[in-house]
Amino acid sequence: MEKLGLIAGNGRFPFLLLDAARAHGLRVVVAAIKEETDAEMDARAAADPDVRVHWLSLGELSRLIETFKAEGVKRAVMAGQVKHKQIFSSIRPDWRLAKLLLNLRTRSTDVLLGAVAKVLGDEGIELISSTAYLEPLLAKAGVLTRRAPDEEERKDIAYGRTVAQAIAGYDLGQTVVIAAQACVAVEAMEGTDATIARAGALFRTIDTGDVSTLRRSMTVVKVAKPNQDMRFDVPVVGAATIETMQGAGATCLSIEAGRTLMFDPEAIVARADLAGIAIVAE
Repeated sequence: MEKLGLIAGNGRFPFLLLDAARAHGLRVVVAAIKEETDAEMDARAAADPDVRVHWLSLGELSRLIETFKAEGVKRAVMAGQVKHKQIFSSIRPDWRLAKLLLNLRTRSTDVLLGAVAKVLGDEGIELISSTAYLEPLLAKAGVLTRRAPDEEERKDIAYGRTVAQAIAGYDLGQTVVIAAQACVAVEAMEGTDATIARAGALFRTIDTGDVSTLRRSMTVVKVAKPNQDMRFDVPVVGAATIETMQGAGATCLSIEAGRTLMFDPEAIVARADLAGIAIVAE
């Protein structure tokens, strides 16, 4: 039986990919990141003899390679977010990761993870697309909710996509929050949900007086990078994204069809419909 290596970050993504890989008859060797991966991963391994879990620190690149080699892993996948701000934390990189970091021209997500992928490849471990086995969860084109974006939201989407694609091209983030064709927040290291929450907090502080020139709602626009590497950092939305939008006062979500993963699409759409939020994939 073929083995698949799973480098697991935080959130539900690693578990979805684990289930999909097992459904395809693969044994899965999980490299669980101590600083990120949910402890539930141990329970999954205890319940399935074809799942093995090894807990590693984020800085242990050499141990990751040694673990996969010892387990006979030739193909691996990254699933789940690893907070980019971790590179500024107290985590100590091993000699291999330290050497890699010193040789990077920048420490953006693409450059950093691309370098890790090259190191793995040089060691005979191919890093494959993070959407492998999860194609059914890629967003389908069209309006996904009962309510379609209205005219003003469409204007915000058009403007937001221009801004989001520009920042994504610099590997700064993939999400912007727009209101009345003005940019309220831009994603950086904090992640999508934190960006939306920050936009909501900022927008609530705006004193519009008796007459407002700003529409009191926001549109969230999330895009893939211009040359998106599907092996890592693929745009993802989940039910928590909709919950955060509702709390922030956002009424519309725009994502890219075929390049955005929707975790539990039915739950996402149901929650959006209940909140009156429009979702469109283009």
